[in-house]
Amino acid sequence: MAQWSVIIPSEQWATERLFQQDVVVVAGGPAGVSAGDEALLVADEHVVALARVEKAGEYLALAYLRRAFDEPVPAGGLTSGGAVAEADFRRFADRLGAARPKRNWLVSVAMPIEASGPAEAVRQFWSHVNELGPRELPTYVWPSGDELAMQAFVLGVEANQDPEEEDEEDED
Repeated sequence: MAQWSVIIPSEQWATERLFQQDVVVVAGGPAGVSAGDEALLVADEHVVALARVEKAGEYLALAYLRRAFDEPVPAGGLTSGGAVAEADFRRFADRLGAARPKRNWLVSVAMPIEASGPAEAVRQFWSHVNELGPRELPTYVWPSGDELAMQAFVLGVEANQDPEEEDEEDED
């Protein structure tokens, strides 16, 4: 089994951060990669995940083993993609950290909708979600039982949704 670094293009990386996927498919990849090999996934000059090669060829299918989407590790020399020495590979893999324990979270998207009835309101809701998507629609998340810890996220990144705080920042 060989170890590799594989580059994820910036546009694809942005999508990977928004949706939970078990596998990422990347065009191309280093020559010599084969199924069963391990790969460090590099995006925007950061190691963002550890994966196992499921299929190799014109496209690589890489199954996520560990993710560091929210705390990526500086790639320091892995940005070109290709074979990685085992010691370097293990060093980066260790820096990705162990999988964090899972806990329950509540996630909500709420918006005011004018409609003639509940079924129409639901249809309009899904139309707005589909139209606006994660690029424009804030999503609220908080640990179950701790509503005061609610945070808004847009594009998978925490976003301030308090217009009064924005006004205060503009005055400074």
